Amino acid sequence: MSGTEETVIARLKGSVLWITLNRPRVLNAFDESMGRALQNTLSEAGTNDMVRAVVLTGSGRAFSVGEDLATNRRQYESGERLNLERTLKEKYNPIISGIRNLPKPVIAAINGVVAGAGLGIALACDLRVASDKSSFHTAFIKVALAPDSGTAYWLVKIVGLTKATEYLFLADPLDARTALDTGLVNWVFPDQTFLDEVQRIADKIARGPTKALGLTKMALNKALYSDLQSMLDYEARLQQEAAETHDHREGVSAFFEKREPVFQGR
Repeated sequence: MSGTEETVIARLKGSVLWITLNRPRVLNAFDESMGRALQNTLSEAGTNDMVRAVVLTGSGRAFSVGEDLATNRRQYESGERLNLERTLKEKYNPIISGIRNLPKPVIAAINGVVAGAGLGIALACDLRVASDKSSFHTAFIKVALAPDSGTAYWLVKIVGLTKATEYLFLADPLDARTALDTGLVNWVFPDQTFLDEVQRIADKIARGPTKALGLTKMALNKALYSDLQSMLDYEARLQQEAAETHDHREGVSAFFEKREPVFQGR
């Protein structure tokens, strides 16, 4: 499986699809091409049965610094009106929704600098693994913009209103250790072993019951905004769907036979 554009490279390693943002000279800032390519690649991953987990990372020194402001330089310099609302609705919002609605786990492998909309994309992933050389920047206020791409939403959910306000108002960089301590990432590994550790985690998840993991993700999405009774009813429906999968029967058989289950993702 390959990326639809050179700006995004997609390679299948076992059952794990590695999606690499590939504009390293501009720290993987998004232009129109990369936005479309990432949307398409996420969509393809959702329908490819060979893919049982996804890793999203960047080439070079950055995960992504968000929007490439240089693509709008002419408008900025001429004073022409910018339609950033349309940019968000057509480029970034579908990426965030694509990650959250993908019925498979998505791991952000944060290899370096992550900023702006790039941070929103990383926070939308199910799990985040960071290199000890990574750094986290909200960045929006430094160019007199409000947060977008779900950044405020996820920051409030993950670190709470007090810290989210601090991070967005002051826009001071956060190092990997601070990101770990505040829950922005799940793990931090030395840069030398970072990619191997990401592959190890992704492989473990890819060996899991893919459909049940997808249903678990749906439950977590619902839990972000649901009341208890609605959540209980929703969980009951998801559980019935999980109970009808091949992997559920395999898991129960393995339990009775006192062995490790061999899940097939169906």
